[in-house]
Amino acid sequence: MFDVIITGGGPTGMMLACELRLHGVHVVVLEKDAEPSDFLRGTGLHVRSIEILDQRGILERFLAHGQKYPLRSHFAGIDKAVPAGLDTAHPYILGIPQPITDRLLAERAQELGADIRRDCELAGLEQDDREVTAELADGTRLRARYLVGCDGGRSTIRELLGVEFAGEPSTTDALLGEMAVTAAPDTITTVMTEVRKTEHRFGLMPLGDGLYRVLVPAAEVAADRSVPPTLDDFARQLRAVAGTDFGVHSPRRLSRFGDATRLAERYRSGRVLLAGDAAHIHPPLGGQGLNLGIQDAFNLGWKLAATLAGRAAADLLDSYQTERRPVAAGVLANTRAQSELLSDEPGPRAVRGLLSELMDFPEVTRYLLAKITALDIRYDFGEGHELLGQRLRDIELTEGRLYRLTHRGRGLLLDRTGNLSVTGWADRIDHVVDPGADLDVPAVLLRPDGHVAWAGDEQQELLDRIPRWFGAAARHAGATAVAR
Repeated sequence: MFDVIITGGGPTGMMLACELRLHGVHVVVLEKDAEPSDFLRGTGLHVRSIEILDQRGILERFLAHGQKYPLRSHFAGIDKAVPAGLDTAHPYILGIPQPITDRLLAERAQELGADIRRDCELAGLEQDDREVTAELADGTRLRARYLVGCDGGRSTIRELLGVEFAGEPSTTDALLGEMAVTAAPDTITTVMTEVRKTEHRFGLMPLGDGLYRVLVPAAEVAADRSVPPTLDDFARQLRAVAGTDFGVHSPRRLSRFGDATRLAERYRSGRVLLAGDAAHIHPPLGGQGLNLGIQDAFNLGWKLAATLAGRAAADLLDSYQTERRPVAAGVLANTRAQSELLSDEPGPRAVRGLLSELMDFPEVTRYLLAKITALDIRYDFGEGHELLGQRLRDIELTEGRLYRLTHRGRGLLLDRTGNLSVTGWADRIDHVVDPGADLDVPAVLLRPDGHVAWAGDEQQELLDRIPRWFGAAARHAGATAVAR
């Protein structure tokens, strides 16, 4: 019997497996595909996802395979420079193909001891108040205390649970494929520059070895999006949109996607939870989907681990939905807004022009950029210091930096006073005394995901706050403070 079954071996599922294994959770990942996909869908990581990788000590692996691009605001395709003073130590976009992101997360999950099984498709599930039983397509039955569906927008888990996926169906489709072309690179650049003045769902990106990633609007919304388009479909649409088909040939991957916008009514049903695209889908504007899933997993992992260990507050696991569903709703809202602004109708074009003017004000550009990069997230922890609920950036310490102390996925009391204590919680909270920390408050208590759970200097206030996130104190447990 497993502690957790994860269905879906994409970035959300693998990130969740990594987080659970940090806490010793016995986890198996079930992926229906026999081999990892090499199809290029997501192409980059935003600031908050980069911070998350840094918090867990694996960012260097990704940097070695990606490329840093200057951070700019491209809300609805409106290109503006980023104002100075962004609240992060990582003010860039990391360009990295999704297949590499998938591979690196899977390798990390395996290093930590996750059981990853491919060619395993889930066909059914049953649950009671103690466990979940997953039935695979080959008849195999696996049992676990919890199951998390990270199995994408067409989630089998969500359908089996009967969770409503409310929202709007696709109104437009786009074709996405990988293929060779005969057109010269200069010709491609010239045509693309002209077409993208009015059509943002268009582009050819070189992949190497003569292959290009081709994106072009489809002629109509497909009745069955699971049926892939043909090379002729691509050539016809390229001619209609760009006046040339660029000599496309030798396709390697052909697919289509729509702009449907949907949000799961609930993220939990008993012992089964949803994360990533299984819980929310939206147009790919701003490249937020993959990042949103990674961030779901980062929020859920430590909470599920604490619940399994029997040291979580009664409603800790429910806070996953309370915190993450509004974040997804915000992403759906901003992609809806961007979709409207990309319309060629007179009204949206006028609003787009006005927004472009407003984005010349640094405050407006910073506000919109924070939405795309997830730097604007502040969970509702109730009344308290202005830092409460926000994630803390990677600040400088007397020796090194903050994120170096968060690799184990534990709580952290960063204490500039030396007068505080986490006696009773030393098995789950690290206490670091550092009078020289670059911090504007006397002390902060960080959850395992780096969000500020408390800020101040009063011991009793700290003790009142700790159980909400870290459960009851352990009996006969001492506390050890590490001075910096």
